Amino acid sequence: MKMLHLQHRARLERRMVGSTNRWRFPREAFSGDLLGLSQMCKALNVDFEEVLKNPDRLCISQIQKIFSGNLKNKTIPSGEADVILTCLGSKWQLHQPQLFQSETLAKLFLMALAQGTTSPTKELERLLRAHLRGNVKERPPIKKMIISLKINDPLVTKVAFATALKNLYLSEVEINSNDVLGVLASAHILQLSSLFQRCVAMMMNGLMPSTIKDFYLAGCKYKEEQLTTACEKWLEMNLVPLVGTQIHLRKIPQELLHKVLRSPRLFTFNEFHLLKTLLLWVFLQLNHKIQTVPVHETVLAFFKSFPKKHSFLDQDAGQGLVPLFLCLRLHGIIKGKNLEELRHINFFPETWLIRVTANHYHAEYTTHSEMIAVYGFFFEIKGIKHDTTSYSFYMQRVKHTDLGFPSLLYEHGPVSLRTERLVKYEIRAQTLVDGKWQEFRTNQITQKFGFVKPSCKSHALKVQTVGIPIYASFSFIFPTS
Repeated sequence: MKMLHLQHRARLERRMVGSTNRWRFPREAFSGDLLGLSQMCKALNVDFEEVLKNPDRLCISQIQKIFSGNLKNKTIPSGEADVILTCLGSKWQLHQPQLFQSETLAKLFLMALAQGTTSPTKELERLLRAHLRGNVKERPPIKKMIISLKINDPLVTKVAFATALKNLYLSEVEINSNDVLGVLASAHILQLSSLFQRCVAMMMNGLMPSTIKDFYLAGCKYKEEQLTTACEKWLEMNLVPLVGTQIHLRKIPQELLHKVLRSPRLFTFNEFHLLKTLLLWVFLQLNHKIQTVPVHETVLAFFKSFPKKHSFLDQDAGQGLVPLFLCLRLHGIIKGKNLEELRHINFFPETWLIRVTANHYHAEYTTHSEMIAVYGFFFEIKGIKHDTTSYSFYMQRVKHTDLGFPSLLYEHGPVSLRTERLVKYEIRAQTLVDGKWQEFRTNQITQKFGFVKPSCKSHALKVQTVGIPIYASFSFIFPTS
């Protein structure tokens, strides 16, 4: 942002302060003339002690306070505009009282007033007193003042900027969802805090696969932590089940993806689903012409086509992606078929695959739905809806021969004959209610699981909420026993 017409004249000028003959140079915010400053404060009806703490903001903050007191209802003025703002190749007609709601425009106006009149202090006094009386007819005639503002922010469009200026005249201007980014940028430049926060709230409520990237980058650009945190939280719940199924996955910035992958709140059906989502993201980064989501076999074929001498992550194209894949819990991938797929796509370094195989027994975090098999032990994951707001989640051990148990879960893996097994587990559930996440969890519980009740069934996580859907995760390890 660059302000034009703001430079002082080359020669030194002096201006009168208050109604006495005391003078000071206008180039300095506070020259040390306490009597002159006191008289100016008296003329503007402001607190002298507060001004001494921050004299640079005397004109802007106090004049804004005076004008805002008379603009509570934001009635649209009927008189002719007295300020012309040139910006974005257009001329915008404004009125002085409304203009002072924006600190940026107020600064432009006051500096133009200092240059355009022989006695800017008296001119400002007359203007303020007229507005304090609230009588438009008594306000002194003043020629139209021209101020200029140059904007370099590419997010600002003429339509969005017009909406921001319209906010100076209306108590709650209508914001089109397609223009909310531009209005946010305009509000930031004009320093309209209430409008800026309205845009932030609107963006937080409008998060979806097509907007997550732009909203997150805007939050980072304008240092709006509330917005960036909301984007991260939303993606933690929706990366695998929603964004990972759409072409918008390509747009997710690597920095944001890395944060989400490191989060303990990240939801996934199981670790292999998360791996498939991440492989698809890499595929889309390397194939910009692809405009539809490919099937998983196409992604696998692409990575298999690279030279076999080195894995993909060991090559130049993959080295920058290593931090992302270090976030995966590859030891949570336990099906024989999926493990074979890991080896054949030649994506991971051989040392990674050896470590996964060697430490497979010590997998710490597996999240599943329905029937699961882990190291020859078989469990059923259950979530039950008791009524419209009551739910419970638990797991129970079952035999692989039980009716309805998928044969695929034990055909490619071992079957343990142990009647009891010590398991340390935790059950979590999360849901969104009125824009805020509710979280429920059990403690970390250590329990021996057998085949008959009550030892075959875990403790239940009971949830009371109106939120839908509910994301449930089951985490467990097998301690030495």
